[in-house]
Amino acid sequence: MKARVTVYPKPSVLDPQGQAIAQALRGHGHPAVSDVRQGKVFDVSFQPGMSRAEAEREVETIAHDVLANPVIEEYRVEILD
Repeated sequence: MKARVTVYPKPSVLDPQGQAIAQALRGHGHPAVSDVRQGKVFDVSFQPGMSRAEAEREVETIAHDVLANPVIEEYRVEILD
């Protein structure tokens, strides 16, 4: 069983890396780019035999407690298989 956690700064939090990337893209001939939010992706593998429900609970706890700072970041959890 695998899960993917994607973490981004909350919309209310400045994202200087995303702003720099957007500016660089526009400078490289992509004027249609209006905004970029830079984030992190974590792929988490679980031991065989874990149910989907158990994996969802476990990865949600991991994402909230370890991978994301809920004060300034939001996250999305996906079960991949």
